[in-house]
Amino acid sequence: MKRINKKIKIGLVVVAAVGLFACSKSWLNISPIGALAPATLANKPGVEALLIGAYAILDGQGGAGQANGPWATASSNWVYGSDAGGDAHKGSDPGDQNLITPIETWSANAANQYLVDLWQARFDGVQRANEAIRVMRLAKDMTGDDTMQVKAEALFLRAHYHFELIKFFGSKWVPYIDENVTYSAGNYYVANGVDILPNIEADMTFAMNNLPEKNAQIGRATKWSAAAYLARILLFEKKFSDARTLLTTFLANAVNPAGVKYGLVAHFGDNFNPAKKNSIESVFAVQMSVNDGAGANNANAGDVLNFPYAANSPGGCCGFFQPSYSLVNSFKTDAANGYIPLAILHADWNTDLKNDEGLSSSDPFTPDNTTPVDPRLDWTVGRRGIPYLDWGPMLGQSWIRNQASAGPYAPIKNVYYKSQTGVLTDNSSWTSGYTANNNNLIRYSDVLLMAAEAEVQGGGSSATAMGYVNQVRQRAMDPTGFVQGSPANYQIGLYTAGTWTGHELDAIYFERKIELAMEGHRFSDLVRWGTAAAELNAYAAHEAASNYFAMKGASFTPGKSDYLPIPQSEIDKTTKGGTQVLQQNSAY
Repeated sequence: MKRINKKIKIGLVVVAAVGLFACSKSWLNISPIGALAPATLANKPGVEALLIGAYAILDGQGGAGQANGPWATASSNWVYGSDAGGDAHKGSDPGDQNLITPIETWSANAANQYLVDLWQARFDGVQRANEAIRVMRLAKDMTGDDTMQVKAEALFLRAHYHFELIKFFGSKWVPYIDENVTYSAGNYYVANGVDILPNIEADMTFAMNNLPEKNAQIGRATKWSAAAYLARILLFEKKFSDARTLLTTFLANAVNPAGVKYGLVAHFGDNFNPAKKNSIESVFAVQMSVNDGAGANNANAGDVLNFPYAANSPGGCCGFFQPSYSLVNSFKTDAANGYIPLAILHADWNTDLKNDEGLSSSDPFTPDNTTPVDPRLDWTVGRRGIPYLDWGPMLGQSWIRNQASAGPYAPIKNVYYKSQTGVLTDNSSWTSGYTANNNNLIRYSDVLLMAAEAEVQGGGSSATAMGYVNQVRQRAMDPTGFVQGSPANYQIGLYTAGTWTGHELDAIYFERKIELAMEGHRFSDLVRWGTAAAELNAYAAHEAASNYFAMKGASFTPGKSDYLPIPQSEIDKTTKGGTQVLQQNSAY
């Protein structure tokens, strides 16, 4: 199958760009030099180019919102979803990229430039999707089937970009922008203050109903990727029964773009191996590539900081995104209850697993080989003395930029294998951290866990929900998928009626935490469940006590910390008749 060529994002300039809030007014009032006018693109190849441009910015790169680097707009949402959700610490030195610290401690204000970057980049995606629809309407050489395909894909993308915004800014505080909002019409200032989730649901529903089941190009939306995405939207709307119906249909019938039924790959770690991407488990992923003639432009630039620090380590820079103590502790399993997560039945689960903090790499250290842990731990977290892909045992402090500041752990899900250096990493840039590793926005295991949640919350079968969770755990139990050569005591079991009944939601929520750890989902999950204040305040207290200084005094305020403030600079751009059309979140 062919892959989407993202290189169009480098050179394609589109006139009649919508102002929205992703561009300054001064830019809007200057005609681009050498731009391609809509009339030039109003044909089938031109519209296809515009649509590919809308796909290209799925990675957050190449458009507006780049002032603070690609990490501020990464498709993995590692700052906003994982750091702020308790999966990880910022990492590195305290002063490096210090705009992240108020985000992870839920104290960001409306002047934080990371928020400006995020807002602009996601609205850039909305604009590109809308421009494809507008120019498509001018094309004379497109059939009805052609236009339906383009519209359905564009609405999928528009729904995605809006959804990305509402997860972190709130569905009431993000304006909804469709193809009828244009600069030329003078109506590009759109008010917020109304819940836009119904609009997002409608766009994704249209996409699901009008996209084909299969697509010859890897990375493009299909009926089934739209169905899974729609189910996620329905869960955010608390339409659990509707989500249950849709997810039941998906699990029974969904096939990937090649026509193969979706399922779990045999080994959990293969989901994060760039040589094995676009598997039957990948429902929708942001496509990355390297050594394709575009330099590092199509690589996974958003995660380029998130590697161990030493010259002899993968990436060789920059020591960010260090897994938290609490996340590591979450992988402990309960020997007395069939090796389910220790946290399900024990309030005292969050005591720190043995680590090498304070030790140099030359000091002797023996990893804990007695505490039972879920084997997914070491595909998620780099720990001293445990094999780190094919790089040998993780070396501890010499691989950590500032252990005293951010702890002893390193990320691993975004990391490439040593044997892939120069093949699945970029050869032209300052670091080999530019990789071909996709960002999976939806995996099949995620779908199973959404289905379990919908069963319990939507009036379905508790036993069916347990079966979905156990499918995810069964895959993790396969010893051929364990980290080979590890001294860790890997022990994981399935839920039974005795350990499941009465703990259904706790079990589902916790399974999402460990299965999807470091993948950008945690913060928005906690907010939509209504458990963010309790979970994150407990997290802050634990991390501070474990010596993560950034969390000392941190506090999550319910009703405020659930969402980020709208960037003040974006509000300031919307003054019309002396009134600011875009309003700040009332909690700020």
